[in-house]
This record gives sequence, structure tokens and C-alpha cells, in this order.
Amino acid sequence: MAHDGQDISTMTNSVILPELLSLTGAAIAPVNAVFGAARESVRALVSADGKISGALIEANQTAAHGLSWLATYQQSLQQMHRWAETLNGEGKFGEIEQLLLQIAFGEYLHQIAGGIPMNQGEVVRLQDMGLGWDALAGFQAAEVQSLMTSGNSQAARSRLVELMEEQAGSTMYGTSGLDEELEMIRDQFRRYSDEKVEPYAHEWHLKDELIPIEIINDLAEMGVFGLTIPEEFGGFGLSKASMCVVSEELSRGYIGVGSLGTRSEIAAELIIAGGTDEQKANWLPKIASAEILPTAVFTEPNTGSDLGSLRTRAVKNAEGDYEITGNKTWITHAARTHVMTLLARTDPSNDNHRGLSMFLAEKTPGDDANPFPTEGMTGGEIEVLGYRGMKEYELGFDGFKVKGENLLGGEEGKGFKQLMETFESARIQTAARAIGVAQCALDIGMQYAQDRKQFGKSLINFPRVSSKLAMMAVEIMIARQLTYFSAWEKDNGHRCDLEAGMAKLLGARVAWAAADNALQIHGGNGFALEYKISRVLCDARILNIFEGAGEIQAQVIARRLLG
Repeated sequence: MAHDGQDISTMTNSVILPELLSLTGAAIAPVNAVFGAARESVRALVSADGKISGALIEANQTAAHGLSWLATYQQSLQQMHRWAETLNGEGKFGEIEQLLLQIAFGEYLHQIAGGIPMNQGEVVRLQDMGLGWDALAGFQAAEVQSLMTSGNSQAARSRLVELMEEQAGSTMYGTSGLDEELEMIRDQFRRYSDEKVEPYAHEWHLKDELIPIEIINDLAEMGVFGLTIPEEFGGFGLSKASMCVVSEELSRGYIGVGSLGTRSEIAAELIIAGGTDEQKANWLPKIASAEILPTAVFTEPNTGSDLGSLRTRAVKNAEGDYEITGNKTWITHAARTHVMTLLARTDPSNDNHRGLSMFLAEKTPGDDANPFPTEGMTGGEIEVLGYRGMKEYELGFDGFKVKGENLLGGEEGKGFKQLMETFESARIQTAARAIGVAQCALDIGMQYAQDRKQFGKSLINFPRVSSKLAMMAVEIMIARQLTYFSAWEKDNGHRCDLEAGMAKLLGARVAWAAADNALQIHGGNGFALEYKISRVLCDARILNIFEGAGEIQAQVIARRLLG
């Protein structure tokens, strides 16, 4: 209950606004207190001789990963409150935004107290982190209790969906909080996605076809491949926030199209951060214009996320060039690209990440008849459930030649460090792609729930159906604000591997939940290949695996929190 004894879910707009912001602001400190207690408890659990032990973190993964999720929720609620305060100051905090905020706090406070789902089969509770009920003393405050009692009510969810229905044809429910320039960029790519991507995506998926080259040409003209590359190198020099907006809108149409820019972003980041002046001048303008398309070649069959144990070898010959031998797997868009950012071991005496180097390995683009025409290189397609528009490949290298001048930075042994410097941007962009996929699932589920009649009325009029849609909208906005915050941190020169990791961790779960629930709304039809939601479900599933599987992501976050 609120301070005046009134249920916040039934307040009028004139009353709810100041009251709600007061409640959510007051709830931040108790959440921070729970997180602080959990961190100290887990730190004690994983420490030996006064130091954090990697072995103990691994032995206590549930506690450590639970801390990562708790931190993600803490940051999520902070960013939702900040978003609300900003909109309120601009006079843009309407009823739909208020409902998104109160439901978000009502639900996430309950989950912090009762159990946070790391996925649908693993729920982490405070007791797993060594805390008792006394850790929730701050949750007894009237403000927190009001939000937990009334924030996420059936009435609030039903009203939210009513408002969503009134915004017929909208692809985003609630105000983003971004500035006018970024919203103009969103509008441009939303229109393109609606006209040139979404109507054709399902056919591309069913036929397992490469995204048409015309789409790549369009995106090149629109500047997608040089979006964040500095202007002096032929790019637009825009922010990571702009990258989020573009990735989100294109992924809403089809994750394959939203991901076309990812490899260019990774390659450009590698070269900007670690390349020589000559490499920057040569490669960046070509990447920005899409004269060349890059692909990332890191993972090996027996290493997965353990990049430090890569075995592919790069041996320097008498002419100063390199010959690559080894195998790589899960290489996206490998066939028709022109250059590979390729991680290989240049120091065979070193069996960890210090012996790795990064190469800008040139290759000839292939076609359907001969996908890998370059000498010393072979490949085969990996058939996949979803994320099909660029195709996945296994690659083999046998004496594959790379020019010595294409050793990134001109120095051996720096490859792993160079790659680590790209992870912030890669994970921010992956979080944005997840938001786009989730929004696509919501759009499809909403339309079906409105159109489909059962027992004399539309599905959307059944409370459990509308509740699914409402929670999709709420969690999409939570993930969106967390992602925008991580991009803001990056744009302002702050270290943000923690925030980017949290955005990716939550975004992937939200995308899968949205796709799964939207398919449930379709009932048996959702299981039919002809319905688009079947594709979206498959596409959503990859988001918790690539760019760091959920478990790896939680491990990385935990190490940072405890270090």
C-alpha cells in the first residue's frame, strides 16, 4: 500500500506520478543494501588466504552467478528509475511509462526477495548467496511494500495492454528516453526494416538463404558498416547509442540483417584499438564503405569459450609472412567475406593467451558453387535452427598464407588483449539485437492475440494472455534502458565491461522469454513453420550462447564484482 493507504495500481494519473517516483526512488537503497550484503557474503565464500580464488568461484558457481544476476537487477532498477526521472523532467512521463515502471519494480523486487530466474530451470535465491531473511530488512519499508503489493497487479498489466492496443502499429511501447537525433535514426531504420526486411525475412529463413546482396548494398549506402568508425577514416563517427538503435531496429525485422554490421564493428574496433597507422588508413575506409566485408574467426572445435587454449598455429616464414594451420568453427558469414580477423598461436611454447596473435587475413569471396576458393582454406556449412541469413561454417587452414604486414599492430602475442578490447562493444550490440528480437516477438504475439478469436472473444481479452504481453513490454524496456546505459558509459569513455555484460545477460533472457511466450499465445499454430513466430523462437535461442554464453557471462561479471 502507498503512504496514504491507496493502491498505486488504481491511482489516477494526477496522483500516481509524484507518488510513484517517490516509491521507486526509495526502493533503490534497500536493493543496494541487499546487493552489498550478498557481495560480502559471496566474497567470503570464494576467498582463500585473503584473495579471491578462481577455483572457489567455480566450485560455488550458483552463488557467484547469482550475485551477477542480483547486480544486474540492481542496475536495471536504477536505470529504470533514472529513465522515469528524466522523462518526468521533460514532461514525457505518461501513463504507459508509469505502468512500465511500477510493474518493473513490483516484479523485480519480488524476484530479488524470492528468487531470480537465471533461466527457466534455475532460480537463484538469497540463501544460495549465504543470506538469511534479515538481509531483506530494508524491504519492510512502506515504499518497497507498496510496490511489491500493488506494482505488478493484474489491473496494472491489463491497463498497460489496453494502452498498447491504442498505439496500433507501434513497434515500441513507451518512450525510449533517447534524444531527438537518435529517434530520427530509429525512424529511418524502422521504416527500412518494415519495408525491406520484415516482409521477406521468413522466406529467407525457411529457404535457408543468404541475405540478398541488395540488402547489404542498401545498408552500406545508409552507413551501417561505418556507423561508429571515425570520420577521418570514412565513417560517420557516431555513438555506440546510435549503434544500439540501428541494431535494435534491423534485428526487429530479422536478426540476420541486424547482425550484418556486427563483424564490421568488431573488425573496426580491433583495428582502431590495436592497429598500426598504416592498417587504420588501409582497412577502415574499406570496412566503412563495405568495399570489404569482414568475418570474425576465433572459436575452435574443442575450445568453445576457452579462447586462451586455441591451437591454430601461425608460423612465420623466411619472407616474413605467415602460414596458418588449424581448424575453426562457428564462423558466421565466412563464405562471401573478404577478410578474416583471425586469432592464432604464434608462440607454440606458450599454451595460454599470451601466445596468441591477431591477423587481418585476406581471402577471396566465394559463391554457392565454390564457397572457399582461396588456396590453403577449406570449409563446410553447419546447418542451424535459426540465425540463418549469413550461414555458419567450419573452416580448415593448411598452409594458408597471410602477409606479414597484416599482423594486427605489427607485434606478436597481443591478440587476446586486442580481442578483449572489443568485448564491450560486441556485448552492447548483442544486447541491442536481443531487444530487437524481443520486440519482434511482442509485435507478432500482440497482433495474433488481437486477431485470433476463441470462445467468442479475442485472445488478448484473456488475462493470462494480456499479462504475457504486458510482461514482454516491461522487460523489453528494462533491457533497453540497461543497454542504453552501457552504451552511454562507452560513449563517455568509461570502462563498461560490467554494464555491457549485464545488458547482454538480461537481454538474452528477455528475448527468449518473449519469443517463447509469443509462441505460446499462438498455441499449436506457433509450432507450424509457416508462422513467423517459429522463426523468432529459433533466432532468440542463439542470443544466450554467442558473444559469451550466459554461464560464461555470469562468471565474467562475478569476477569483476568480487575482484
